[in-house]
Amino acid sequence: MSFFGVIGPLEFFFLSFSAFTTIFYLALNYLAVLRTFRHLEETCLEQFHVSYTGLEPPISLLVPAYNEENTIVTTVYSLLQLEYPEYEIIVINDGSTDETLAVLRDEFELEPAPDVYREQLPTAPVRQILHSCTQPNLRVIDKANGGKADALNAGINNGRFPLFCSIDADSFLERLSLRRVVLPFIEDSRTVAVGGTVRIANGCKVEDGFVTAPGLPSRPLPLFQIVEYLRAFLFGRMGWAQINSLLIISGAFGLFHRGTVVEVGGFSRETLSEDMELVVRMHDYLSREGRAYRITFVPEPICWTEVPTDLRSLARQRARWQRGLSESLWMHRGLLFRPGGGLVSWVGMPFTILVEWLSPVIEVVGYVYMTAGLLLGFVELEVMLIFLVVAIGFGTLLSVMGLVLEEMSFKVYGRASQVLRLFAAAVVENLGFRQLISVFRLVGMFQWLLGRKRSWGEMHHDAPWSPEGTGETPVPEQM
Repeated sequence: MSFFGVIGPLEFFFLSFSAFTTIFYLALNYLAVLRTFRHLEETCLEQFHVSYTGLEPPISLLVPAYNEENTIVTTVYSLLQLEYPEYEIIVINDGSTDETLAVLRDEFELEPAPDVYREQLPTAPVRQILHSCTQPNLRVIDKANGGKADALNAGINNGRFPLFCSIDADSFLERLSLRRVVLPFIEDSRTVAVGGTVRIANGCKVEDGFVTAPGLPSRPLPLFQIVEYLRAFLFGRMGWAQINSLLIISGAFGLFHRGTVVEVGGFSRETLSEDMELVVRMHDYLSREGRAYRITFVPEPICWTEVPTDLRSLARQRARWQRGLSESLWMHRGLLFRPGGGLVSWVGMPFTILVEWLSPVIEVVGYVYMTAGLLLGFVELEVMLIFLVVAIGFGTLLSVMGLVLEEMSFKVYGRASQVLRLFAAAVVENLGFRQLISVFRLVGMFQWLLGRKRSWGEMHHDAPWSPEGTGETPVPEQM
């Protein structure tokens, strides 16, 4: 009997979906590879110093902080050491219940001072604005709790410069981060937002707020997430930016044109994914207005952040991301297939809905159906094997390609043992971890459909610089 004689309609659907997803990702990866190497040729540091020094627009760094008493001082000191001509740091204390404000006041000698606060975006009440007596470019906004989006809007209201950069209070920037991420604004006046690569700090050596020695975590969960991040940032976001269809800029590090963000209404408090929702809204608004704009991405490793190390925190994070994705797509569903909407309307949105949003349902149901069918006898063994080759084999191929691009371009992980561990993780993560992530995302989708109350939850911190850190240090690598 031929293969098509034993395959049923559902089996054919699952196989076709996996094949379509892989083929599209391979096309996206091709665009990302072309853009990455062209970007590296155009933006070497020597050329930058010759061509762009003196042209950099000033930037407001916005750091929303809620109960960050153990990390906020280190974060501010690291930001004060960034190499950039003119910038200001605005820490927004979003109604912290710990000593966040007190440690800032003591360390930087904060004093109340009259300041212009233009409430262009509505926020929870601002209690006071404090200026540092020792660091003239540092201000602290003390306000009632309103959430991260509300805190960012308060920072935008108080910002003085045409560009602002949102930074998580527990993330670390490279010293040249601002010089790198601002380049698209210098090169193209149509640019309204730029995202930067986010790397995982678990297992790295961190001194004075800077990653001084990239390393790998000893635990498998954060190691698998390194492979995920490489795949998502180097291929996914770089590829989408190539066709101006990038729908998300990470909340951990993104640079925005302040005037445009104010024009579209700032960050929304109605979603768990304020970073993605803002970017989708900018696409929606600017394309409706018929404006030429560019939302792009810079691939250099410029921001380091900690990721969950336990399953409970990881499950909450991925469920929250899926809920935020659902909210953003639903709020701006009018962008889908809209005449004049460009590639983001006709390619970016449909693919995101079909693959990023619906994939958890299709993947989980597919695995359950195929496994149950094999056990109960209504799915043939050869069909099951083909399904596994397509679903797992191609997924492994994409992960390995991400690592190959990393080693050919940025080479952050320079030791041979590190590279071998990452390649092993790229294979193993497809044998359970990726399927588990689909389950977590499916939970988030059901939470959104059922209208569950929004909640960020808490992440268990495992790195020594974090408030709940256990003091885990990088595992020495053997050459």
